[in-house]
Amino acid sequence: MKHRHLQEGPELSSAAIDDIIERGGWEDWLALRDRADTDRPTAERVLRVCEARGADPCAQRHHLWRMYARQTLA
Repeated sequence: MKHRHLQEGPELSSAAIDDIIERGGWEDWLALRDRADTDRPTAERVLRVCEARGADPCAQRHHLWRMYARQTLA
């Protein structure tokens, strides 16, 4: 799936990560997971994006990813 805010280069922007989490499918999530597992700055960015959405009880995907990022960074 082509996501908005995706830029060419080594880094995913916060907007791109948010878009992948909110609108992405399984394959997109797997790619983000693999990247977060091997790139600490990406995992930290995932955590920041998800914590910003922490007050929204409807943002369940973000809650899931926040728990994942916390575990990855531990």
